[in-house]
Amino acid sequence: MTVRLLILLFLCCPVVALGQTDSPAAGVPLEVAEFRAAHLRDVAYDLALTVPRAASEPVRGTTRIRFGLRHTGAPLVVDFDTTPGAVERLQVNGTAVTPQVVNGHLILPAAQLRDGANLVEMTFRAGDVPLNRNADFLYALFVPARARQALPVFDQPDIKARWSLQLTYPDGWQAVSNGAELTDASGTAPTAPSGMRTMRFAETAPLSTYLFSFVVGDFKVEVAERNGRTFRMFHRETDAARVARNREAIFDLHARALAFMEDYTALPYAFGKFDFVLIPAFQFGGMEHAGKILYNASGLMLDESATQNQHLGRASVIAHETAHMWFGDLVTMRWFNDVWMKEVFANFMAAKIVNPSFPQVNHPLRFLLAHYPAAYEVDRTAGANPIRQPLDNLQEAGSLYGAIIYQKAPVMMRHLEALLGEASFRDGLREYLAAHRFGNATWPDLIEVLDRRTPDDLQAWSRVWVESPGRPTLTTRLDVRNGRIARLAFEQADPRGRGLLWPQQLRVAVSLPDGVRMVPVAMRGVSVEVTEAVGWPAPRWVLPTGEGWAYGNVVLDAASREALLAELPAISDPLLRGAAWVTLWDGLLERAISPAAFLKAGMAALPRETDEQLTARILGYTQGTWWRFLEPDARTAQAPALEALLREGLARASTAGQKASWFGALRQVALTPPTVEWLRQVWAREVRIDGLPLSENDETALALELAVREIDGWPRVLDAQLARIDNPDRKARFAFVMPALSADPAVRERWFRALADAANRRREPWVLEGLSYLHHPLRTRASAGFIAPSLDWLWDIQKTGDIFFPKRWLDATLGGHRSPEVAAMVRQFLDSRPAGYPERLRQITLQSADELFRAAAGGRR
Repeated sequence: MTVRLLILLFLCCPVVALGQTDSPAAGVPLEVAEFRAAHLRDVAYDLALTVPRAASEPVRGTTRIRFGLRHTGAPLVVDFDTTPGAVERLQVNGTAVTPQVVNGHLILPAAQLRDGANLVEMTFRAGDVPLNRNADFLYALFVPARARQALPVFDQPDIKARWSLQLTYPDGWQAVSNGAELTDASGTAPTAPSGMRTMRFAETAPLSTYLFSFVVGDFKVEVAERNGRTFRMFHRETDAARVARNREAIFDLHARALAFMEDYTALPYAFGKFDFVLIPAFQFGGMEHAGKILYNASGLMLDESATQNQHLGRASVIAHETAHMWFGDLVTMRWFNDVWMKEVFANFMAAKIVNPSFPQVNHPLRFLLAHYPAAYEVDRTAGANPIRQPLDNLQEAGSLYGAIIYQKAPVMMRHLEALLGEASFRDGLREYLAAHRFGNATWPDLIEVLDRRTPDDLQAWSRVWVESPGRPTLTTRLDVRNGRIARLAFEQADPRGRGLLWPQQLRVAVSLPDGVRMVPVAMRGVSVEVTEAVGWPAPRWVLPTGEGWAYGNVVLDAASREALLAELPAISDPLLRGAAWVTLWDGLLERAISPAAFLKAGMAALPRETDEQLTARILGYTQGTWWRFLEPDARTAQAPALEALLREGLARASTAGQKASWFGALRQVALTPPTVEWLRQVWAREVRIDGLPLSENDETALALELAVREIDGWPRVLDAQLARIDNPDRKARFAFVMPALSADPAVRERWFRALADAANRRREPWVLEGLSYLHHPLRTRASAGFIAPSLDWLWDIQKTGDIFFPKRWLDATLGGHRSPEVAAMVRQFLDSRPAGYPERLRQITLQSADELFRAAAGGRR
């Protein structure tokens, strides 16, 4: 055999191997996806579905899949992972074929395929799992790769297709999808069987499978026009006053976000119509289906008593999902290892979009509080993951999501923008979007564009910030002699021992007798000397996170730490106060600050805090210290003082939103009989709180908190609250959660054990609320027995749940616990994982258990 022939065979082997798709692995393996992406083009789906009124009856459909194929003589895999026999009829290029399903894939025989244009036609029963079917509505949610669990598709982001859809559904329901509704020449929709209606939707622009969706059900529709564009909002809210109170703001926020994105990107909105649907108990805050966004209804339909953070949260999620129309929908990642790219730009743009709508808000503080604490919750743990992660199979894609994508990545992107300059960064993004419009791209594609705009080595920069987990330890070195600074320096170290260095900008605050000086410091190596500070008077404190830029575990010198704890309320700059609080919380977790000292500082600061964002953050830190790190005896001793402080703050607050923050904290920490009784009177409407109108949601939360404290007659409180709730969706949720608070341990046990069945976990927000009360800090002795099975079910939860559910399941399960016994259970579980257990599940378990480990006796981590 000649050398040339050997080389030829060697080069051909990968293609042949990739073509052997008659027995593909489960999920969407990378090698299958790469083969299809290389050989398929011009994919189009023409889909027709009939949705019956009864959720127990199957959704039936037909599909015509057209595609161009570079035929290699190999079979072709279509993903369809549903019940056996779901494909009722299959034709490939006009030839009837017996369906062959292997590991959730439909195998198209090589003999029936052609080089060039192909047509696959089939009749099938749709899978229910990602259709989220309820009694009178359903919504398709296919992210990250769940379209295959309902429909026969090529379920990967880099096979974008044009979608045509026809829906037949019960009369009286509404239907909405990505495309615009079509009518015939007479202006009517297509005919349908008696009692049903048929709607056909226009063909879409090219979309990845996870961005295709449809909703049918009993919805109301609100319509508004802004800047010459029509917006439609579909919702199920029964409270007309709530709709009227929120309607205009919701439309305004969408219009502003859309106008900003068109201006920033220099590209017009590409998907025609702009609809959005408010879903009760939606799994996420929102989902960016092109032309038809889905939202969690509670995040947009706010109560009268909504806090500033809730208003900001609503604006942010609207801006986030709107930004996705460019970052994610127009330009989509090639593979889900780059899913973070669409999320970072959606979050990063959201921060820019929201600012003009809230001129009274300190937006740099907002960025700090929205991103750094949540990112640190992951990056400080032994389970920290990099921003960009490897991915061999799309069935694992859901586990890539989390705070590193949503919160650390925007911090990284802000540093990158500062490195390039705002205008150069924006122009690079414009070039990137225009070059890959309606297509797919990778992080290296963007880095290549941006690298041309800076002398810095962005490839090396990216290896540390994007491709490596964790954060640096930043230590202050302060030497004072004869009342003057002799040396001020900062050192960084990699706590994982890899020798990594994080290049970043520090804005160092130095407290001097004549005021606070802010010093910009470029941290590029192991250490940096602040030579200009030499000779300054001895500082009261030095804070490297001064303007909320430094990212890392900032180790303060002891004098600065003590001074900040004492002087925080007197610092005039809210951003500086916020940066100090975030840094001091790290000090608590690292055992440099005692829980008692941290709580004392919080209680001293709260009456003097003037920024509503910071009030909410300090209240949150106070609650975290209260339940997680303070010993029970110390809680009992401190309860009267803390409750009195919170009631004073409630009385003093000037707006309903501010009062809601104080009342929410009081409701969650209350322990003394007088305060708990007062809360009961508030719930019973025997006492009114001046200036705070309590909504149905407020009273529902209060009823649950009273029940977990087991006040006299608390089962009757739950029954009465159930009767109070008018909205059928909220009533069903409360009824689901009630057994988790039952007075009978056997009832709680049955409620929990039922969650072993994935069907009973389908409404994930309901499950998480029930778990949070099952494992409430006041119930941890009774719930410790649920820890081991909860961990054992995690793998199945990852396989059957939506993308955020495994981490949230762990957070709800472990969040109330602080005992060494429960910490030992988690460690034992991690030590005894079976072969093949997903590494990402190990990581998120370590992330969720980190504060538990720190709080447990002995301080082991």
